[in-house]
Amino acid sequence: MKQLFFTNWHFMRYLRVAIAFFLFYNAYETRQWFFIVFGFFFLTQALFNLGCGAIGCAVNDDKKK
Repeated sequence: MKQLFFTNWHFMRYLRVAIAFFLFYNAYETRQWFFIVFGFFFLTQALFNLGCGAIGCAVNDDKKK
């Protein structure tokens, strides 16, 4: 689990963390707590490396028969 958190960090993971902290700050400043839900969504994606990566969301079309 520790290896999952501390390896393979790329631009998209850093961007997701930045968006999450921006949404947490925005929720605190504006007192609109619904932004926390979106912040946790982006933070979860960044920590567990979920979603489309730096390469993109390409489908492997390599057909081996």
